[in-house]
Amino acid sequence: MKIIGLNQDIIWKNKIENFQLIENQLQNQEADLFLLPEMFSTGFCMDAAEVSDKNEESLEFLKKISKEKNTAFSGSASVKVGDQFFNRMYFVKPDSEVIFYDKRHLFSFSGEDKIYTPGNDRVIVEYLGIRFLLQVCYDLRFPVFARNNDDYDAILYVANWPEKRVGAWEHLLKARAIENLSYVFGLNRIGTDGNDLFYQESSHCFFADGKEISQKNENLVSAELNLEDLKDFRNHFQFLNDRDVFEIK
Repeated sequence: MKIIGLNQDIIWKNKIENFQLIENQLQNQEADLFLLPEMFSTGFCMDAAEVSDKNEESLEFLKKISKEKNTAFSGSASVKVGDQFFNRMYFVKPDSEVIFYDKRHLFSFSGEDKIYTPGNDRVIVEYLGIRFLLQVCYDLRFPVFARNNDDYDAILYVANWPEKRVGAWEHLLKARAIENLSYVFGLNRIGTDGNDLFYQESSHCFFADGKEISQKNENLVSAELNLEDLKDFRNHFQFLNDRDVFEIK
């Protein structure tokens, strides 16, 4: 399976321009799954009452381009549901099936926990034979929630992780791959947001042994996931059999 992630320079609070930017950058690209950053339509914004989707604008965009390119898309958006706001990661299949995960660990350092409502459920999506665990940015710091109970093959992290803390991002992505015997694809944005935070190019895909397998070309990062290679590695190094088993609450 080929995954392409867009190292998007997100235009602050401007959905229309961000949608156009994505379409332009992915116009001549082909993949089984396209990955977009956290809050790809607005940037990581705490002005939820202003920017959040009231009519599923970001989801409708994903469904549109998924259908046009006949492939899956995933990324997160600020969404309003009733009186609550969620940082919601969508996984949209080309047949218009939609699975979503609401970010569980909200970034209290920025006040996200005061504005957004945390999700409760781990979400795993199966697509083209590969099982994906959906995760958003700050979730990366909490390994228990991402513990592989032999129920997924790859983790997808979408993020707005600033340059000043990028070392933690890169080390933790590799750690999640090694400890879970899993592919890990971490997609980060680039550029500068409305709070003057800078985001350097720092998207990666790691194999279960911690080796980088991604290829980078301008604002795109791509990787090939091979389920047979992963099965062979897990059969040889059966470390998951020795894991601590408990229920995640």
